[in-house]
Amino acid sequence: MPCGQPDSGAAPARYVLGVDVGSTVVKCHVYDRAAAVRGSSYRKVESLYPHPGWVELDPEVLWSQFTGVIKEAVQAAGLHMRQIAGLGISTQRGTFITWHKKTGKPFHNFISWQDLRSAELVNSWNKSLLLKVIHVIFTVLHFLTGSDRYLAPSFLTFSTHQTSVKLSWIFKNIHEAEEAAKKNNCCFGTVDTWLLYRLTKGSVYATDYSNASSTGIFEPFTKCWNPTLCNLLSIPMSIYPPVKDTSFNFGSTDSEIFGVPIPITAVVADQQSAMFGECCFHPGDVKLTMGTGGFWNVNTGEHLFASRGSLYPLIGWKIGEEVVYLTEGSISDIGTAIKWAQDIELFTNVDETAEMAESIADSQGVCFIPGLQVSGDNPYLCASFMGLKPSTNRNHLVRAILESVAFRNKLLYDIIVKKVHIPLRTIRADGGVSNNSFVMQMTSDLINKKIEKPANADMSSLGAAFLAGLASGFWTDKKQLMKLKQIEAVFEPQKDSEEYRPAMDAWLKAMKHSPHW
Repeated sequence: MPCGQPDSGAAPARYVLGVDVGSTVVKCHVYDRAAAVRGSSYRKVESLYPHPGWVELDPEVLWSQFTGVIKEAVQAAGLHMRQIAGLGISTQRGTFITWHKKTGKPFHNFISWQDLRSAELVNSWNKSLLLKVIHVIFTVLHFLTGSDRYLAPSFLTFSTHQTSVKLSWIFKNIHEAEEAAKKNNCCFGTVDTWLLYRLTKGSVYATDYSNASSTGIFEPFTKCWNPTLCNLLSIPMSIYPPVKDTSFNFGSTDSEIFGVPIPITAVVADQQSAMFGECCFHPGDVKLTMGTGGFWNVNTGEHLFASRGSLYPLIGWKIGEEVVYLTEGSISDIGTAIKWAQDIELFTNVDETAEMAESIADSQGVCFIPGLQVSGDNPYLCASFMGLKPSTNRNHLVRAILESVAFRNKLLYDIIVKKVHIPLRTIRADGGVSNNSFVMQMTSDLINKKIEKPANADMSSLGAAFLAGLASGFWTDKKQLMKLKQIEAVFEPQKDSEEYRPAMDAWLKAMKHSPHW
């Protein structure tokens, strides 16, 4: 019998699906009650580059990949669709689309979080007199009230990663979207919203708190779309979806898609989902994700921390009355740089890289400068190697790339310790680069902390499944989830961080020179 068709003899619903729509891969895992993976499927995300700096995704291709991996994973598990108790969807953040409310037709492709089309607009805004006036007004308000709500706007700067300026670009450059918005016929959605809309044939239009807060347009203090920011950027307030709990019964998929309706019981942003999958449920718990980019997330409980510079506040998840806040710092171009090194044949298999780095005592003074620095605010910086010599070989280049990951982890960790006034507890790592023992050990040495690595590196999928399982009654509570956690390896400090001082000082010096290129 084909997968997805009703089966009168099928067993009751004993499995949940966790789908992760990432920047490079769409993956689906089928989990049983022990959180063991029973079946999986992966498909590569196909990015489009219509102009230099532009990064898009074809919505129809993404839809086909999404439904395809679900069907393939369930089939690989030897199951039928009616055995699925719930579907949890984790998605890349900040990637968005707009479409016509009545026809459902998109006005453009998905615009990726990696897209740089708004660089000139960002630069113009950050230099504007109006932004300086806003800084002064909110600095005074923060001084008078002491409320952190006014701290973030007092040093507001725009970056190309933010959805807000790219959305402003849409209404300045795509006439159809602008006209539809004037008539209250324009819908905005991040990837989760679009998928919910398609899965329910247009009957559900919503997002969750984690995805909303990751756009930079949603105010985490008030838990509302930010009218001040939208007025500033000339974005109509009518375009935004309602915001629901993260673990929530959003409705069911239309029965024509998978043969039977499947309950959609969670949508969540990928980093917050990984945090949940890592069971970082307590204030002070830390998650380090090293994938396409790098993300440090700290659970700050019911406290929302606003900070200048490299850290920003987010809503982690909302489940009923519980709202958990996170502080996040990000690093660009981790997996991207390693993939580039593979593409130019510095190595054949990514599993070789740790051994290559460990085969030499040091990088022989070679430093790798990533394309974007820790803050990610300057889209014009370019990647480079410095300190090349006639004796430099592939091992030195690979080690320099891996060292740059650990050095940036150290920089961001130090900022977190300084600015987040919560004692840090367990540090857990996930993402593809967490499989690299050289990066993991060097990071542990540099920060002088133990780092746990779970048995399953696909934490975004697991987090989405956990959240879906809670909403559907598949799992009872977070205590039960904690018991399902499996640790594969623990990296403890083996070297004094001072031993890395000469190499890190050289790298920092190279970083200072790189913006002048």
